[in-house]
Amino acid sequence: MGSRARELAGATPATRDRYVDLLRVASLAAVVLGHWLMAAVTPDGVGNLLAVVPALQPLTWLLQVMPVFFFVGGFSHALSYRSLLRKRPGGSDDSVYSAFLRARLQRLLRPTTVFVLVWGAAALLVQLLGGGGGLTGVTLRMVTQPLWFIGIYLAMVAFTPPLLRLHERYGWGAFAALAGAAAAVDVLRFAAGVPYVEFLNFAFVWLAVHQLGFLRADGRVRRPALLAGAGLAAACALVAFGPYPLSMVGMPGEKVSNMAPPTLALLAHGLWLVGAVELLRAPAARLLERPRVWRTVVAANGVAMTAFLWHLTAMFGVYGALLALDVPLPAPASAAWWAQVPLRIACAAALTAALVAAFRTFERPAAPKAPGHPAASGGGPLAALGATLCLLGVLGLSMVGFNDLLDGRTALLIAIPVSAPAAVAMTLGGWLLVERAGRGRGAR
Repeated sequence: MGSRARELAGATPATRDRYVDLLRVASLAAVVLGHWLMAAVTPDGVGNLLAVVPALQPLTWLLQVMPVFFFVGGFSHALSYRSLLRKRPGGSDDSVYSAFLRARLQRLLRPTTVFVLVWGAAALLVQLLGGGGGLTGVTLRMVTQPLWFIGIYLAMVAFTPPLLRLHERYGWGAFAALAGAAAAVDVLRFAAGVPYVEFLNFAFVWLAVHQLGFLRADGRVRRPALLAGAGLAAACALVAFGPYPLSMVGMPGEKVSNMAPPTLALLAHGLWLVGAVELLRAPAARLLERPRVWRTVVAANGVAMTAFLWHLTAMFGVYGALLALDVPLPAPASAAWWAQVPLRIACAAALTAALVAAFRTFERPAAPKAPGHPAASGGGPLAALGATLCLLGVLGLSMVGFNDLLDGRTALLIAIPVSAPAAVAMTLGGWLLVERAGRGRGAR
């Protein structure tokens, strides 16, 4: 991996925005570290440190950095789609769209599919052997929870072409429309009590953040200090005077979560984060000119998605080993618990590295399609259907988990009950449709 990173780093064009790559890696690393820190595992179950120590909840205003990742996604998707349009000036909208979906989803869905298949097989074996209780059952239920992020990202990729056209026509107006829609959803939710309307903000909030990436790609985020200040002021006002909780991550037992589904407060939080990271752009760019630093970022980008997928597996593996060895697990937030934190994180990082070494090959992009075989016309609807199935399957799996795999256990996905086998089938079937649409009829 080191030699490949050196090769890729050496071939980096001068025009590449290296800061975007750093933000991608740093945001995923912050999420991983946050999950490791927040998990309060005891022999009786798994809790949340932020619920045990509510005074720590303001830290989520720094550590909840998923908006930064989606912002970076918008930037990358805009550049990728425009590049594909330039390379295929005579291609139909369908063919360009299907090729774009396949190219963008390949590095996302290949490692995700492997993760789903490995854990699905493990869950099946556990249930056939009569297990699934204690920490094993908790692991089977919770290990898929980060997949919600994959599902939302799939939607962003799928909606990139039409939203990019809206951006090119209206600029900040397109962002304002999405933000206004998010605000309207919260009014209907909290003031009018309209059922299920809150789920629309899974689209409006995250796509609005994604739209900021389009603006960044066109150099239209010119006043990051103003953006950060306005976002922070709005988030503070909404939390202080509105129905929104302080924590920017979900908390057990909360009637309202800023995350699931996302709220207007989370969108304001995303605005201030985007402004803040843009203020750090110039000094970070100078740092990334150093060859060793850039090689490190390139190497981390090559395995970031694999590490994200498997980091909870590593964390529960560490706790399982501690319980198996009869190592006492101190009460969360106690002095002994804090003293044990560095050891647990070091062990989780080491186990994550081992899992990355085992599965990183699936994150590498496949060989590019041979020239002369463009995607078939009409592949766009097929690719869109595949992306939709993947989105629903991954989101459903993030909610239902793998525990009680054969017992018909379901979770409610926007008023529709979804079981784990159905979610796995949708994910795999959708990926096959995206692959078929992207290859086209003429590809061998």
